Amino acid sequence: MLIQIALLLAIILQLFAALISIKLVRVTKYNVSWVFISTGFILLAVRRFIEFIPFVSDASTNRQVFIWLGVIASIFFAVGLFLIQKIFRYMKKMEDEKRELEKELLHAIIHTEESEKKRFAKDLHDGLGPILSSVKMSLSTVERREYDETSKMILRNADSAIDEAIKSIREISSNLSPHILENFGLRKAIRNFISKINLIDEVQIDFSTNINEERFANDVEVVIYRVVCELINNTIKHAKASDVEITLILAGKYLHCTYHDNGLGFNQTETVKIHQTGMGISNILSRITSLDGTFEFNSEIGKGITASFSIPIIR
Repeated sequence: MLIQIALLLAIILQLFAALISIKLVRVTKYNVSWVFISTGFILLAVRRFIEFIPFVSDASTNRQVFIWLGVIASIFFAVGLFLIQKIFRYMKKMEDEKRELEKELLHAIIHTEESEKKRFAKDLHDGLGPILSSVKMSLSTVERREYDETSKMILRNADSAIDEAIKSIREISSNLSPHILENFGLRKAIRNFISKINLIDEVQIDFSTNINEERFANDVEVVIYRVVCELINNTIKHAKASDVEITLILAGKYLHCTYHDNGLGFNQTETVKIHQTGMGISNILSRITSLDGTFEFNSEIGKGITASFSIPIIR
């Protein structure tokens, strides 16, 4: 009785497996390997059914048929498993193509973003800048005339406000598309950005590098510059740090950058939350990934953050 139940259960399970296998034939686009495997499942189910017949009737089973069903099922399984490698190779090929397409799309987005920043910075500098300069000259002319002290003070305040506006436009234009990066390279661009931050007593940044005046592909320089600036901005906005250490080292065919601050830090399990609160980590990762780089980010509460990334250089 126990054998009968076991055989009946085996028949049900193998029929169920055969039905699922047949259903997947369509999903695999009628791939030959899966057709063989599905046929093997069906043959096994038939074999189990033939085994079960003597338990419920007086009919006898042909032993040779029983043996041949097992042999053929084994052959179908073996051939199917051998051919199924093609499915895995095809899946790997599709996955590689998908990753390559995503990388190209990401690269195109970043390139378009940088182009638009450069265009906007130029329009801002060349369009609004001269207008404010013209207004400033007009105010200077008016200031030379005789006015009462109150009027002179108003003119001086207006002149000062225009000076601040011109300075702000230059800074915004420089941040959007740093001309120093384009004209003088990565080292001077990063040092220029850091020098502005170091004017603030709250945060002091130490930057060391061995790249000197060496130039790299524009994409590489822009990505590294943007990532360093993003990390610094994150520290200023969130970390409440007093010291930052940045090293940028050229070693072989890679540029390696290490960033550390002594700020508040955070629990690594809250990384997802940080992604959602505007820390910009996902933006940094996407930029580095677009150039086949690697990025690591670690932090502990009270021990600040440490970030490191490597990018293959393109001269």
